[in-house]
Amino acid sequence: MIKFLIKVLIFFLLQVNQSIAEEHIMILKLKDGEVKIELFSDVAPNHVKRIKELADSGKYDNVVFHRVIDGFMAQTGDVKFGNSSSDNFDLSRAGMGGSDLPDLNQEFNSLPHDRGTLSMARSSNPNSANSQFFICFKPAPFLDRQYTVFGKVIEGMEYVDKIKRGDENNNGAVTDPDKIISFKSL
Repeated sequence: MIKFLIKVLIFFLLQVNQSIAEEHIMILKLKDGEVKIELFSDVAPNHVKRIKELADSGKYDNVVFHRVIDGFMAQTGDVKFGNSSSDNFDLSRAGMGGSDLPDLNQEFNSLPHDRGTLSMARSSNPNSANSQFFICFKPAPFLDRQYTVFGKVIEGMEYVDKIKRGDENNNGAVTDPDKIISFKSL
């Protein structure tokens, strides 16, 4: 009987651990495949909460990668001007908007901007992050502790690598950009 109870307890703990782990995983669907992302709520709780809130309400679906610089990063997340299926879509203004939610205070942390890192975009004001984020193609240590790292690609980086690049002479602006098909919690 005790062995049975121990087995049941272990099974229960494994299930709880699995659901806690899944709570921190999101799927970013791109034209070439699905990207699995781990979120870091322990170091950037408010940013993770915002990303999940916007993603799970469908705000990121059809949002373009408006700024993509080869060897650096792919930026997206302008839910105001960058949603290609919205009446407000304006590619020339994509990157200038955010969500209707208030800006976030910075949560700079010690996580490095390595390949696959997700970090919040912002203006020169450290407390101006809102909805836009970027994914690093390569390490960018000059961004460390300057931007809030909130997640990392754990599977599917090869699909991120296929995002259409922008014009290097125009700060990575992309004509006919790729977009997020969907972004949801697991």
